[in-house]
Amino acid sequence: MTGVHIVRCARVHQPLSRGARVFVAGRRGLVGSAVWRHLVREGFVDVVGPGSAELDLRDRRAVLDWFESVRPDVVVLAAARVGGIKANATRPVDFLSDNLRIQVNVLDAALRHGVERLLFLGSSCIYPKFAPQPIREEALLTGPLEPTNDAYAIAKISGILQVQAVRKQYGLPWISAMPTNLYGPGDNFHPENSHVLPALIMRFHKARETGAPRVVNWGSGTARREFLHVDDLATACLHLLEHYDGDDPVNVGTGEDMTIREAAELVAKVVGYGGSVEWDTDQPDGTPRKVLDVSRLEALGWSPRIPLEEGLTLTYAWYREQLAAGTLRHG
Repeated sequence: MTGVHIVRCARVHQPLSRGARVFVAGRRGLVGSAVWRHLVREGFVDVVGPGSAELDLRDRRAVLDWFESVRPDVVVLAAARVGGIKANATRPVDFLSDNLRIQVNVLDAALRHGVERLLFLGSSCIYPKFAPQPIREEALLTGPLEPTNDAYAIAKISGILQVQAVRKQYGLPWISAMPTNLYGPGDNFHPENSHVLPALIMRFHKARETGAPRVVNWGSGTARREFLHVDDLATACLHLLEHYDGDDPVNVGTGEDMTIREAAELVAKVVGYGGSVEWDTDQPDGTPRKVLDVSRLEALGWSPRIPLEEGLTLTYAWYREQLAAGTLRHG
């Protein structure tokens, strides 16, 4: 298997009109809220994004009717059902069904109404479990997936293929981006469904507040991960919309990784926890290493700006503010 068939297209170097109507699908999630903030900061004056109570993206008729009424010029498809390793492993039907419906509905509606520019956001989990590191975009579909999140990955892969199919059949300059592990304000701090960094922040904060002498984390701590602040991703999204037009998905990350053990030590430092840290090796590690090759995006003139310790400090401050206000997201 040689991967996805690629048809090369010319890159674009054209700023989006700040008066364009931009639909940020999933605007209240971690990614969508960051993209929204960045677009507003960059001078976009017509950014739209109804919440799930106003528009259920799994409802095909509702999505088609909304596009008919609102007619966005640009779409950033950041909406998805997401969760950590336990949620993915125990509820694969939810992750496959919900994400497939969200994607197909939004992409079909955007095509029906001739949306000129669209960015589909996938995930680095689309790549094979044992892909050569750092992972290049060409690794897609070249090997088996990580079993603990294969349902979510399959859904995201289908989104990439649908974007490529639209490019091939209709010639629209739609693109896909594959972010690495994300964190930042707006993250999900559910005790069972959160990703690794919010889970660590929550665990160490609770231990510090209660005076617990030790914290036990999942796995061996030896798995390696790459982390990107969501505000950096938001800048990459706009950069890609204005500078890239190609079939290939584009990796978005830092190109640097660390062990989960090292990440835990850094979170403990930021939180101010001084107790012992232990590891439950009966729990899964997931993919042994996952770091992205970001040379394609770097060649387009983008690079991240927020160092991990600074980003974690900002995220922990946000977490404490939400705890105090009683507005923390748990799902």
